[in-house]
Amino acid sequence: MTKETAIKLFNQKQVRCHWDSEQEKWYFSIVDVLEVLTESIDPQAYWRKLKERLKKEGNETVTDCHGLKMIAADGKMRLTDVADTDQLFRLIQSIPSPKAEPFKMWLAKVGSERIDEIEDPEKGIDRLMETYLRKGYSKEWINQRLKSIEVRKDLTDEWENRGVQKGQEFAILTDDITKAWSGFNVKQYKAFKELKKENLRDNMSNLELVLNMLAEATTTEISKEKNPASFEDNRKIARQGGTIAGNTRREIESKTGKKVITRQNAKQISQNKNKEIDGKK
Repeated sequence: MTKETAIKLFNQKQVRCHWDSEQEKWYFSIVDVLEVLTESIDPQAYWRKLKERLKKEGNETVTDCHGLKMIAADGKMRLTDVADTDQLFRLIQSIPSPKAEPFKMWLAKVGSERIDEIEDPEKGIDRLMETYLRKGYSKEWINQRLKSIEVRKDLTDEWENRGVQKGQEFAILTDDITKAWSGFNVKQYKAFKELKKENLRDNMSNLELVLNMLAEATTTEISKEKNPASFEDNRKIARQGGTIAGNTRREIESKTGKKVITRQNAKQISQNKNKEIDGKK
């Protein structure tokens, strides 16, 4: 069973999802949904209490819910209680929240959009672009970001072909690449930018994105030529690809006298540029 991981937004709040291609349905992180609907400071505790109450009431929805591994706030894959759309509709009935009805409409829209995207993948790209525009990113940055998704997919496809396992092994190789080109592993990079749940790539400047793409694309090409037979071989290649982009970063810094890695995220950089343009008018 292949699963497609995604982050969906409801009123600018993230809801982790998994797409089950065999059953053709979405699974949503229950604690993320509860955080949106209840604004609880501890949605995990809220879910534990709600689950206990529903079990006592004989609610079958809780029994039918199961766990899937999803990316947690610390960047690791952790088992998370999930529910499909029907199960969530039943759970929402047990949650006193004025946001319940809009959320039901949002769930229905997500399901409809996924069917549309299967029939016409360009619609998925268009929606992703609209999401980034609403969040304040520039069109130039968005084009780079969409290209980075394509480059990343090529790399993960290559890793799968070489027998690399999704989850921890993917994370280790990503750390190797990132460390080699930026000087930070992913966790350190996010800490430098003061990020928590946010996606690291969504907070890279244009130049950071380009160098990350160079590192990943180079790793893909080296892997295709070297045909690594073991995980350690894949790690060596990941470091080689990252090092090539790292050398480029250091050369850029030498010529410009400025650090490529910035604490600012893409939106802040875009906003600063707009202020500069307005100031020149």
